[in-house]
Amino acid sequence: MAAGPGDNALVRGIGRLPAKVRTKLLIAFVGTAVLLVGVGLLGLRVLGHSNDRAERLGTLQERALAYGRLESDTRHIRLLLAENPGADFFEITPGLVFVGRERSDVGIDLAVANALVRIRPETSAERLGFVPPAEHRRFLRDIRAKSERLLTVIHEVVAAHNRGVSADREKPLRNQAHRLASDLYQVAVQLAAANERETADLIGQNASSYASQRNLFIGVAAGAIALALLLGFVLAWSVIGPIQRIDARLAAIASGDFSGQVDVSNRDELGALAANVNRMNDELDRLYRELETASKHKSAFLASMSHELRTPLNAIIGFSQVLRERMFGELNAKQEEYLDDILSSANHLLSLINDVLDLSKVEAGQVELEVAPFSLRDALESGVVMVRERATIEGVRVGLSADPEVDVVDGDERRIRQVIFNLLSNAVKFTPAGGAVDVSAAQVNGEVRVAVADTGPGLAPEDHVRIFEEFQQTELGVEQREGTGLGLALSKRLVELHGGRIWVDSDVGKGSTFVFTLPARSHRP
Repeated sequence: MAAGPGDNALVRGIGRLPAKVRTKLLIAFVGTAVLLVGVGLLGLRVLGHSNDRAERLGTLQERALAYGRLESDTRHIRLLLAENPGADFFEITPGLVFVGRERSDVGIDLAVANALVRIRPETSAERLGFVPPAEHRRFLRDIRAKSERLLTVIHEVVAAHNRGVSADREKPLRNQAHRLASDLYQVAVQLAAANERETADLIGQNASSYASQRNLFIGVAAGAIALALLLGFVLAWSVIGPIQRIDARLAAIASGDFSGQVDVSNRDELGALAANVNRMNDELDRLYRELETASKHKSAFLASMSHELRTPLNAIIGFSQVLRERMFGELNAKQEEYLDDILSSANHLLSLINDVLDLSKVEAGQVELEVAPFSLRDALESGVVMVRERATIEGVRVGLSADPEVDVVDGDERRIRQVIFNLLSNAVKFTPAGGAVDVSAAQVNGEVRVAVADTGPGLAPEDHVRIFEEFQQTELGVEQREGTGLGLALSKRLVELHGGRIWVDSDVGKGSTFVFTLPARSHRP
């Protein structure tokens, strides 16, 4: 027999653990739950990290927007100072007064001053809406300082305009303003670039971290599933394997095989059950041998006793027949009546003794069938003739119908006639006056099937099997005080010796049909 999953060393190791089955099941369930909780916690951790990175990315985008405004404002200031002809003019900052000279130059200066006034609040945390990191605060401080210095220079330029200072004397101030505007723009560009680099680094980290954490989660989940499946497989087979072996041993015991032992090494309820099955097997083996011996002794005793009883009984029957034939003188009516009773009772007792003797021989294996071809139709007709006289007296009609194909079969003709007579006599005995007994024979599915149907009271479902056992009768049979319940039991054994089957189809109040089969005779050339 090939080794199955239950023969695995790991499975046997789990089975040998000194713990009850429910404890092992509980451990398996708890272990599986722990694995699921672990996978869930890891998933929550992965989601938490992803959420943190998403929040950081949102913060960086918010910074990028604010730093972009600073960069745009400083670029605008730089363009204004470069005397961009398309520059817009903004409202004049309070405290700065426009007087004299070219409207466009002074207007540009005032627009620059106005833009510089807006830059300072845009570098504060309150206006930004977030707390900038330390490295960014340095850039913001530098932007504030440069913007304040540039604003001071612009104020000086405007004041020089108002005093009527010549353009040549204003030139150093304007050059200084251009340098400060360029420096201011460069600092804003560096701030925006630093934020962009941080954003790019975070996006790269996100991609790498997502891939690594995804692979970690998949690996842990796959490992947890594999462990859960392995745990379930090992535990299941530590239970299923012993149950299968115990079931196989019980099936062997049921079929009468007591030679084996169930091998279960579990140290739990299944191990105890296997030990009890082995003890039961040994005890049944011992009892079966004792019963076999007792049955042989019983059969031998009944055969011997029946043989011994038939000798004096035959003498009683013989002498009663001699007296009834008036070979030793005339008999009065009363003596003749008594002789009829003696003969009837003696013949009935002889029939019972013959049934007991035949059944004992069958059980002891002493019956050897004399198998030979014979006409089943003739055997059926002979059986009908034997019961017809009693059937006529009791008002029961007996009929026979057989398929033309059914004629010669192989078997022990005397034993088959005995079966037919038993079934017919029972049918006539239990069929009320005005009823009928029909005998039929047909070939069905490669076997010859003989049926004896009556219109009697029928049988309850629980009696369908019981009546084929020794000394078993229905309530109606017991009330009639006729027979011992051996006829059907003997018929069953004789039919089975021929390789056939016998059964009854019956319902209460609808009559009964007793059917037996014989192997069909093979056609010979």
